[in-house]
Amino acid sequence: MSNLSRRKFLFTAGATAAGAIVVNGCSTGLNSTSSSTASSPAATPVNVSAADAPEVTTAKLGFIALTDSAPLIIALEKGYFAKYGMKDVSVTKQTSWAVVRDNLALGSEKGGIDGSHILTPMPYIMSTAANPTPMYILGRLNTDGQGISLSNDFADLKLAADSSPLKAKIAERAAAGNKFKVAVTFPGGTHDLWMRYWLAAGGINPDSDVDLVVVPPPQMVANMETKTMDAFCVGEPWNDRLITKKLGYSAVTTGELWKNHPEKSFTMRADWVDKHPKAAKALMAAIQEAQIWCDKDENKEEMCKIISADKYVKAPVADIIERAKGNFDMGNGRTLQNSDLLMKFWREDAAYPFKSHDTWFITENMRWGKFDANTDVKALVDKVNRSDIWQEAAKMIGQQAAIPKDANSRGVETFFDKVTFDPANTKGYLDSLKIKKA
Repeated sequence: MSNLSRRKFLFTAGATAAGAIVVNGCSTGLNSTSSSTASSPAATPVNVSAADAPEVTTAKLGFIALTDSAPLIIALEKGYFAKYGMKDVSVTKQTSWAVVRDNLALGSEKGGIDGSHILTPMPYIMSTAANPTPMYILGRLNTDGQGISLSNDFADLKLAADSSPLKAKIAERAAAGNKFKVAVTFPGGTHDLWMRYWLAAGGINPDSDVDLVVVPPPQMVANMETKTMDAFCVGEPWNDRLITKKLGYSAVTTGELWKNHPEKSFTMRADWVDKHPKAAKALMAAIQEAQIWCDKDENKEEMCKIISADKYVKAPVADIIERAKGNFDMGNGRTLQNSDLLMKFWREDAAYPFKSHDTWFITENMRWGKFDANTDVKALVDKVNRSDIWQEAAKMIGQQAAIPKDANSRGVETFFDKVTFDPANTKGYLDSLKIKKA
């Protein structure tokens, strides 16, 4: 099958018939807001054989107010969960990634959640913590679509992928006793790693030259407005929101650092999946259908309207839609129009959880001392990454063609600074980096 015909198949085979279904959610979970109740034109339920019927119809899922949570929200709103027999799924807003972690540790039986939209490294961090919560990654939710933004105080630098012009300004700040403050969303998470990579590539040590602080995504713009930070890395729509409020500009959208980079994942507690393997597959199938829907150009506006609601992202549609379409106003005169660096949910293998990508996240966290240098990376990835469930779900919805020929690796990756990552040679990658802890 040619690349063109394969892409066409992937975008058309997941189409669903119109119908009407009511999906109910209930509210539970530490520090969570009310979950959603959706009633909208929805997917027609499929006839699930007795052999494939989910063991339970209930699952409690979480998300953070970010555009890349859309697949979970759309799976609920469009009835995809119900389509596969998971008719009692709740999708509940969490206030921070730390709350996601804590609610997953609790599990729904203790008032928490069973699974969530999550920063890809977090299931690995949770699975290896001193008091571990074993987690599985069932699928990737998106690639690209994050950003690094700065206060207008640094507008004259007109920063882009090269962060080195910031070095002198950071030194000047430090000499005046005012350390440059950078916000990320969770230690060892994706935004932490994008920010660290960007700074280090420009000769700036993120551990000694700047002050790294943790701020929940929806609070980034407010903290910039009060001048409690100088720069941040976060997912959309908060970079665009900063610009529409005229508080700063974006140096990069993260696809400029690593095109088609992996970002969020769908994770579930390992014990829940082990107890309910058919239900886990049904959830993944529903999310895959939602990803296909989200990635169709004709659905972008509706997607943004749905997720903009207060119970979801709580941001104006105007602050979500343009970057979702690939139109970037960086706030400093630089623009990208119809860019292929837009957030992707399904196209170009965006949904597939390549083990090679999880290998990079663990290796990069080894770089910064968050994982032991002697970590058996392959064993850890094989334990947490359940791409087998993704593949079974893809077959369930008629998307066998979406399973990559190499189901473990996308191969050697190349970053904006010409550094390459070979997942088969993680030591060589670490040795090639000039700024690191490990």
